[in-house]
Amino acid sequence: MKKTVDKFSRPLRDLRISVTDRCNFRCTYCMPKEIFGDDYEFLSSSSLLTFAEIHRLATLFAQLGVDKIRLTGGEPLLRENLPHLVERLEKIEGIQDIGLTTNGILLGKYAKPLYEAGLKRLNVSLDALDPKVFGLLNGRGTKPDIVLQHITQAQKIGFDIKVNMVVQKGINEQEIIPLATYFKEREITLRFIEFMDVGNDNDWSYEKVVTKKEILQKLQENFELEAVEPGYFGEVAQRYRYKGTKSEVGFITSVSESFCSSCTRARVSSDGKLYTCLFASSGFDLRSLLRSGQTDTHIIEAIQSVWNRREDRYSDERTAATAKSRHKINMSYIGG
Repeated sequence: MKKTVDKFSRPLRDLRISVTDRCNFRCTYCMPKEIFGDDYEFLSSSSLLTFAEIHRLATLFAQLGVDKIRLTGGEPLLRENLPHLVERLEKIEGIQDIGLTTNGILLGKYAKPLYEAGLKRLNVSLDALDPKVFGLLNGRGTKPDIVLQHITQAQKIGFDIKVNMVVQKGINEQEIIPLATYFKEREITLRFIEFMDVGNDNDWSYEKVVTKKEILQKLQENFELEAVEPGYFGEVAQRYRYKGTKSEVGFITSVSESFCSSCTRARVSSDGKLYTCLFASSGFDLRSLLRSGQTDTHIIEAIQSVWNRREDRYSDERTAATAKSRHKINMSYIGG
């Protein structure tokens, strides 16, 4: 099949699939409780893609060059019977890697069945070790102990784990060194994510961003680090290794050092919309194609057409004005 590239010759390689828009946290930078309250109307179950529909789409994306899938949410572990979906996705020809992003609260229950189904990689969100700070950030008062316990459990099962920390100035930057120390000792990669203007509800501003340069400086005052070469084209994280160890840290630098030029990611929301950028304003409705009896060929051609027209480079073009004025899909809906 013809190589699937966009207007900037970026190939389609990675597919992020949101399996639910619901979450059991109310993180201030994603689903602030002031907006996503108890009466918030989430998608109905009939609106969500079924596992059969997700499997069909993933199979078609694999034919277009996708070899990596990541399951996201909301909180994906809230979707019932998720190990069954993993088992189906793992068997798709061409798919070489499946990962899942989670807040870790339900990981104790699902880690083993997910691993047995074929899932081998996890990204766990954890923004602080301090119970008070973490409780404020997750909007539920939940302490980090339960997440740490589940990370340990998953590591013993055999998962390759990365921990994601969103760093916000004046909120949790004091947690950088404690988290780095904790996961360095356990040989788990910690990734620092610059606070991004995803969606419309997280009160983002440049003043709240702690850049990679600032974080790296803090780390270098405490540890000796050496840069690690990218493992493949489109690798998002800039990686560093603690000298003399196997432990690494990574940086997701969407604000200070854009990686639009090598972005290979497509995103499918839980109700079947295809998005070509995390900061997109609108998506292409794949669910209607799936449910109107369209052939695989027709759907593949539609996906190709969307990707071939892709010219997203929001992080290259971001200004304070566009960050404020542009309507963007919420991260809880599209996946991180």
